[in-house]
Amino acid sequence: MVYLNIAQVLVSIVLVLVILSQVKESGSGLFGSAQSTVRTRRGLEKTLFQFTIALSVLFIIVSIISVGLFSG
Repeated sequence: MVYLNIAQVLVSIVLVLVILSQVKESGSGLFGSAQSTVRTRRGLEKTLFQFTIALSVLFIIVSIISVGLFSG
């Protein structure tokens, strides 16, 4: 059960870093604003976007498993 908590913390840290790395232009990332124009994602931006989705799903799965094990 400790491994699930460690996995959840690590996934959340990586998820935050990946999200912050996607924000670019007119800001440092943490308080900057993203572009509001619609365009196609290509290259590294597309890979980061897909990695963000995968990490989000992994975080949700680990959280649900963690809650299920601790409540039962």
